Amino acid sequence: MKVMTHPLLTKHRDTLDRALAAIAGRGYFSIYPESPSPRVYGENAAADGKADFELSLGERFVIDQPGDHEYLATEKSPFGTRLDVEYPRARPEALIEAATAAWPAWRGTDPATRAAVCIEILQHIHEHVFTMANAVHFTTGQPFVMAFQAGGPHALDRGLEAVAYGYFEQTRTPAVAYWEKPAGKGQVLAMEKRYIVAPRGVGLVIGCNTFPTWNSYPGLFASLVTGNPVIVKPHPGAVLPLALTVRYAREVLAGAGFDPNLVTLAAEAPEDRIAAELACHPKVKVVDFTGSSYFGNWLEDNARQAAVYTEKAGVNTIVIDSTDDFKGLCRNLAFTLCLYSGQMCTTSQAIFLPAEGIETPDGHLSADEVIAGICAAVDKLCADPAKAVELLGAIVTPQVAERIDNAAALGETVLASRALDHPSYPDARVRTPLLLKVTADARKSYGSECFGPVSFFVTTDNTTESLNLVRDVVGEQGALTMGVYSTDPTVLTAAEGVACEVAVHLSCNLTGGVFVNQTSAFSDFHGSGGNPAANASLVDGAFVTGRFRAIESRRHVEPRPSNGSA
Repeated sequence: MKVMTHPLLTKHRDTLDRALAAIAGRGYFSIYPESPSPRVYGENAAADGKADFELSLGERFVIDQPGDHEYLATEKSPFGTRLDVEYPRARPEALIEAATAAWPAWRGTDPATRAAVCIEILQHIHEHVFTMANAVHFTTGQPFVMAFQAGGPHALDRGLEAVAYGYFEQTRTPAVAYWEKPAGKGQVLAMEKRYIVAPRGVGLVIGCNTFPTWNSYPGLFASLVTGNPVIVKPHPGAVLPLALTVRYAREVLAGAGFDPNLVTLAAEAPEDRIAAELACHPKVKVVDFTGSSYFGNWLEDNARQAAVYTEKAGVNTIVIDSTDDFKGLCRNLAFTLCLYSGQMCTTSQAIFLPAEGIETPDGHLSADEVIAGICAAVDKLCADPAKAVELLGAIVTPQVAERIDNAAALGETVLASRALDHPSYPDARVRTPLLLKVTADARKSYGSECFGPVSFFVTTDNTTESLNLVRDVVGEQGALTMGVYSTDPTVLTAAEGVACEVAVHLSCNLTGGVFVNQTSAFSDFHGSGGNPAANASLVDGAFVTGRFRAIESRRHVEPRPSNGSA
């Protein structure tokens, strides 16, 4: 492959090298500051970003891409504010044709240049981070600081991580190799072998309603860096964050000398179902999806022509055996249960503890005392509505709010969910967590995902039964996270064994500022690909290698002189 010297490669070579070192070392690494402080981004950055966001409200979001024939508005803010942004309603076949036409030049570009262009896109998005934060905030219901972090820097971290893995996997095989084999009678068979990265084809990214950028950027940038054009299909409830992403990507691609139709937007009405149509198109070779198990399983079963990467539903678990910091345990779990009203794919749903209670530094506590301590910590976080809404955010859809009400019948209510008034948005849907108590045999209550701020305390005979139930539930339903609290090394070892058996990432004795439902790019994996909750991990080598193939081209050459010959 002919290596191009592109100006962006010179600009971003250091960033790429640092990212490659980070995926090898697994330490903390980020080049995108996560604090929205004016000391970091400047005094006017927040106001300018808010104003830029507001320019889109009530207007047509214009993208100069093929196949647009009408506009539609589908977003309804969980905060009750009017958005009314109209997006071009795409014709799938036109997007496929445009992506296919744009593909050859990108496919023929070397991996280093593709990586540099991708890093430039990430930088361009970061330049508009406050615009993006407002877009995520108002479409998803995330509290603003979380929307800034998860929708901006943390999503960009995951995108850069995918670029690094994609570049590494494409270049781990040498571009050219000399091969020779003795053929007898002093003869040598000699060949030159070239190994060419062959991208798969059109990629499709299907976004979700709650984390439109964080969950989409790994697939978007993994496909781009490995040489594939990408069609971005947002969830109808959260279009603006990905529409902005597409706009910024197209601006960079055009400026770098590539066809902007390498990245296009596929906005739709909910009834259009173009995700299914696009996913099964013969020219679509890569599909990334975050959402329901029903559609994720459908994609895995029906998009047979493509490499399909899915993150779906699961039942995340906590096992409480004992603790050396009960107050820290309560504070940590309370934050986990409250953050974004439990509307995270990593939030703990089933909390197992022995019916006879646990040992703590303050002595033995009964199961009811443990439950009461966690409930009190949740209540404390939600006591002041003005502060609580900055942690809870808003309920993303009316269906989730209805699910909270219906879930009260699934067990004994130990902490009721309350509606809170938002001081800034009077029509916001804000609810505190609903916490229920059930016994181990109530699998129908706690044994499948109940998306939203609903969690179950499950009393068991002992910790052994708790771990066995985790094995059974996660093995059947899948999970992205598991936590355990114990002062007994044998319990921690047993928990680790269960985690490995059902392929779920484990956190042990979290009592400080690290939470089971948060991960750090370049160090923590999100999902394992080893249980029903996801068939892929963000981000590892397997997440990128299916997006290209290594094609060999070999030919005879004259043998090279042996060592010591003239």
